[in-house]
Parts: sequence; structure tokens; C-alpha cells
Amino acid sequence: MNEPSVAEQRIILEMGSSNSLYEQNYTKAACRAVQDALRHSSLVFFKSLGYDHSDMRVVVTIGVQEPDKVDCDVVAADLPRGRAEVTVVHGGLNVHDPDNNTTSVIATAAIEAYIPITPNAWRLSSNS
Repeated sequence: MNEPSVAEQRIILEMGSSNSLYEQNYTKAACRAVQDALRHSSLVFFKSLGYDHSDMRVVVTIGVQEPDKVDCDVVAADLPRGRAEVTVVHGGLNVHDPDNNTTSVIATAAIEAYIPITPNAWRLSSNS
């Protein structure tokens, strides 16, 4: 008997943003943006449907003006569940205050979560 094939499906996309107002710390701004995105979501179906969080692949994309200044390992360690993949791209904002000679770093984050799902395992109920 053939086992049904399993395909990885995106189950969530969340966005967040945050900043490092005075330290110009790109990693701190990135971690805060990830935490902001995480606060917008609740994946209760894991427990309800018997999925294990370790089955989830979490793809994080961070946007900042200076991508090379973000420590991806620190950002990945900030995720509470799943197998993290962190990529940093050019984006976000740097807002300079010439009066105080400071620059605020603003980071954006997109978090995508994927789990393996057997095709046609779920269907909408016709009882509406």
C-alpha cells in the first residue's frame, strides 16, 4: 500500500516591526521586530490536531538598512518553536536626528511557518 505524499505548506505569515532608538543595535531591533510579529499569532491547532512544533519550519526575513550588522544566530535563538531559518535583506529605516547626532534603527520582520501536510487531508465542511 502506498503512503500518501506529504507536502510542506505555509500555515502562517505574520509581520512585525520595532526599533533600537539610541544604540543603533541592528540585532536588537531585529529581535524586537520578531517578537512583535510573534505577539500577533497563536498556533493553537498544533495541540488540537496533534502536530509537533518540531515539525514546523520557521522562515524569518528581516529588513534593515545594514543587513550585515544583524546576528542571524541571535535572531533564530529568539524563536520559541520550530526550526528557524533567518535571512536579512536591505529594508527597514535609519532615522537620523542631526540635533542629537543619533540614528534610530527600525527593523521589519516577516515570519512564515511551514508544516508537512498530507494533500487532501483537510477539507471544508459542507455544514455551513
